Amino acid sequence: MMKVLMKGNEAIAKAAIEAGCTFFAGYPITPQNEIPEYMSRELPKAGGVFIQSESEISAINMIYGAAGAGARAMTSSSSPGIALKQEGITYIAGAELPAVIVNMMRGGPGLGSIQPSQADYHMSTKGGGNGDYRHIVYAPASIQEAVDMVQEAFDAADYYRMPVLVVADGMIGQMMEPVEFRKPEPRKLEEKTWATVGTGGKRKPNIVNSLYLDSNVLEQHNIRLAAKYKEIEENEARYENYLVEDADIVVVAYGTTSRIARNAVNQLRKEGVKAGLIRLKTLWPYPLKAFENLKASNMICAEMSMGQMVDDVKLAVECKIPVHFVGRAGGIVPDPMQIVNKAKELTGGTK
Repeated sequence: MMKVLMKGNEAIAKAAIEAGCTFFAGYPITPQNEIPEYMSRELPKAGGVFIQSESEISAINMIYGAAGAGARAMTSSSSPGIALKQEGITYIAGAELPAVIVNMMRGGPGLGSIQPSQADYHMSTKGGGNGDYRHIVYAPASIQEAVDMVQEAFDAADYYRMPVLVVADGMIGQMMEPVEFRKPEPRKLEEKTWATVGTGGKRKPNIVNSLYLDSNVLEQHNIRLAAKYKEIEENEARYENYLVEDADIVVVAYGTTSRIARNAVNQLRKEGVKAGLIRLKTLWPYPLKAFENLKASNMICAEMSMGQMVDDVKLAVECKIPVHFVGRAGGIVPDPMQIVNKAKELTGGTK
């Protein structure tokens, strides 16, 4: 299979088209602008529909409508834009509609900066909207992984009938790497008999809705959603463990920061420190199995934020191993030596 050199955002857009995306609605915001730009040019050629909406709010509601009609629908934005989409995302989750949402994270809060960040972890994993809802959150560490995860996201969204997020820091969107467009492992997807595609005079109309005025009915709806989320927790967690078996100190990271952390782990090993890395590929479901049977005496959570994932690492190790934080904020990318120096401080140098 031939590899092509592509910018991250453009590769993500192409991956969506390869996955059968037929509808895209979005609004410009740095650092993801190349996604709608590519879609505006290429999606109509593939028989799909591109709409530049008047706002992020209108974009996510267009996704609601297209998904409700059975289309493979996607939108993309960056941090402040995703914040605006949160109400629509909860509607999509409540109505059990499949949709793919890409977030190229930038520094915040507020308008912040246009530089890469991972400060949307809480918004992505804890829910930025109302109600008891969840969505799968993929976190690619390379453009190739972003391509693979975007294609997987469409299948996962259809399989579970839910919104799926692909979150990456802006660096992944803006850099260039060689990629190949591989098909994901096929899932057994059911026909969308629930979609609002017209009755043809043969059945009652389908109704797509997230409004339940009867409290008992709404409670049963939430119970059923919770059962689905439990199934996802059991089957969809993704991670990679690197040199953790004998590690005295384990770094936990995702996205671009995990690449930096891997370099730090390799440097520490050269200097005699038994370091390892847990690289998260999904932020929800959180891959708790990655933390089983650790021999480490310390954990380091490395992020491009003020430490939003630290509490989840503590929960994953059941607070039995001290968890320390290394990171930068405001769009500044951490340096491997920050992790190396912190690990040496915790281990007393070499072991």
